[in-house]
Amino acid sequence: MSDQLIQTIAIAALPVIFAITLHEAAHGYVARYFGDPTAWHAGRISLNPIRHIDLWGTIIIPLAILLFSAGNFLFGYAKPVPVVFERLRRPKRDMLWVAAAGPAANLFMALCWALLLKLAWVMPPNAYKLPLAAMSEIGVTVNVALMVLNLLPLPPLDGGRIAVSLLPMPLAMRFARLERWGFPILLVLLFTGVLGKVMVPLVTLITAGIVGSIAFN
Repeated sequence: MSDQLIQTIAIAALPVIFAITLHEAAHGYVARYFGDPTAWHAGRISLNPIRHIDLWGTIIIPLAILLFSAGNFLFGYAKPVPVVFERLRRPKRDMLWVAAAGPAANLFMALCWALLLKLAWVMPPNAYKLPLAAMSEIGVTVNVALMVLNLLPLPPLDGGRIAVSLLPMPLAMRFARLERWGFPILLVLLFTGVLGKVMVPLVTLITAGIVGSIAFN
């Protein structure tokens, strides 16, 4: 493993862990607000990343992908927060807000990292300037990528659940049946390059917009 890759992993670890875990915590918090305390009772509404880390999805798989892509690609996930949609006050309607909470958390974190990036730009030269800038850039990109990925209209991704919430009931029920095939479909899209062709332009555009709006304010 090269020194450059080790540095990339060290700098990326904090943004990646928080991007994945706070995304899940947001789902649990909003579910509790709308009547389902399952995640709360399981101790999953927490800012402590350890409560959300999945050994494979949050650590091993992202590190392996970083290693085999020479630091050019990253993918990972946390332990899904348990949500019993039937316990929500209005399950079909409230599902939208529970699902949207994760991507919204990633958007918020992307904006926070962008502010830290601007801080790195304006601070005088010191030992922290370049590492903070590199970490902040990764933080923006990772959060935007997770937001875009999760908003894809494919169950069980958040975008799929949002679509189920918005569709008329007969269509929603048929669309929800795709959930069992959602992850295999996602893997096929990933390894055939279709997912990258869809996501890269969107991630690039949104990231440029966020960084640009911070830079000129």
